[in-house]
Amino acid sequence: VQLQACGGGLVQAGGSLRLSCAASGRAFSRYVLGWFRQAPGKEREFVAAISGTVNTYYADSVKGRFTISRDDVKNTVNLQMNSLKPEDTAVYYCAADANMLTSSMLISSRWYDYWGQGTLVTVSS
Repeated sequence: VQLQACGGGLVQAGGSLRLSCAASGRAFSRYVLGWFRQAPGKEREFVAAISGTVNTYYADSVKGRFTISRDDVKNTVNLQMNSLKPEDTAVYYCAADANMLTSSMLISSRWYDYWGQGTLVTVSS
């Protein structure tokens, strides 16, 4: 599976951005899909994940502001980011894994086998 993320950019605090990640490969609907981010000088951290079509998981820091969704026809996973804050500034990575991940596993980057190249999101104050 190859992942290609896009949609990053510069936005003012309080604004919105929508990230998309296009995937190649078969059986896309079976994959757990996630978004992670890495700010300068910090470790990569979990943002959101979706398992199946309705099971979504969010980091506390983005809950209520970000929404993850998937389109298994177009083979895409999206991250709608609203009410952005300067602390959301980071490189955002999409990730995928074909295995059944528990809720404790899918929030950890170590369980994902496939990664996109990252897209930079900068939120100015």
